[in-house]
Amino acid sequence: MSDDPEHVDVVIVGGGPAGASAAVFTARYGLDTLVFDRGNAALDRCGYLENYLGFPAGVEIETFQKLIAAHVREAGAERREELVESVTRVDGDASFRIETQQGTTVGAEVVVAAAWYDGSYLWGLDEPSMFEEHEHHGDLEERFDPDYADSDGRTPIDGLYVASPAGARSAQAIVAAGNGAHVARTLIEDRRRERGLSGEVAPEYDWVRPESEYAGEWADRERWVEWFDTEIDSEELSEEHLAELRETYVDRAFETRVTESEVDERAARGRERLVEVVGAEALLDAMDEETIREYVDERTAEEAPVADGE
Repeated sequence: MSDDPEHVDVVIVGGGPAGASAAVFTARYGLDTLVFDRGNAALDRCGYLENYLGFPAGVEIETFQKLIAAHVREAGAERREELVESVTRVDGDASFRIETQQGTTVGAEVVVAAAWYDGSYLWGLDEPSMFEEHEHHGDLEERFDPDYADSDGRTPIDGLYVASPAGARSAQAIVAAGNGAHVARTLIEDRRRERGLSGEVAPEYDWVRPESEYAGEWADRERWVEWFDTEIDSEELSEEHLAELRETYVDRAFETRVTESEVDERAARGRERLVEVVGAEALLDAMDEETIREYVDERTAEEAPVADGE
C-alpha cells in the first residue's frame, strides 16, 4: 500500500447514526478511523426526532446531526464531508482502496458500509451477490442486498462489514445506532481473535468502572490473571505470546478504573461539550428568566468578597 498517500485502520462510509456509532467504538478502541459523510441521509427526511433515548421532548435533526458528528470527533475519529465513489481490493493485498468524488484516495484494512441509501460504491468489489433487483416507481434497479451481511455485520469479504443498509435495523435512528455499535464490536472482536484472544476475553467492552468494582479479590492483578487463563484457549499460543496477551488484557482492565474525581472531571467535560455544540444561547433561551436571575444572584453572592469582621 506504499503507493497510497494515506492509510488508516478503518474507513466508515456514512456518518448517520449507524456509521457514527460504529466510529465512536472503533476510535475509542484505538483504531485509526476515518468517516466519509456526504450523500443522501435518511435522517434528512425526518421532520423532528422524538424517539431517541436521552431526549425527553425530542431533538431537532440539525442539532442531533451536530451532536453525533461532535461525538465522532471527540472519540478520536476523523470525519470528512466527501462522497465515496468506489471501494476496491488492492491487488495481492487484503487491504481496500477507497476513492472519493473529491479526489481523495485512502487505503484501509477494514471498511464499514453505513450508507443507508446507496451501495453502488461497492460495485468495484465484483460481488454480484451483494446486489438485488428492486422495483422503484415501476423501474427495476440494482440495490445493495440488506441480507448480504449476517446479523453481526460480517460479509463473505474479509474486512468488509455492513452497518447499513440492514433491513429493519435501519428503520429507526436509535436501532440503527445500536446496530452500528454492534457491528463495530464485531469487527473489534474479530481483530482480537486474530491476535489470539478467545473465549470471554475476546469481546471488547467499552466502559469504565468505579473504584468500588476493584474491591476485594478483584483489586489484585493475580485474580485477573487467573480469570484470563481460565477463559482463553491457549493450546496454539506460544508462552511468550500468551504472556503478552495476558499482560495487555490485565493492563487494559485496570485502565478502565476511574476515581470519583475523574468521574467529576469527565462529567464537567461532557456538559461543556454539550453546551459548545448546542450553543449557550439556545440553552439560555430554553430557561425562564426567573431561574436565570436566581442562578446569577446566587453565584454573585458566592463570589462576593467577605468583609472584615463578618
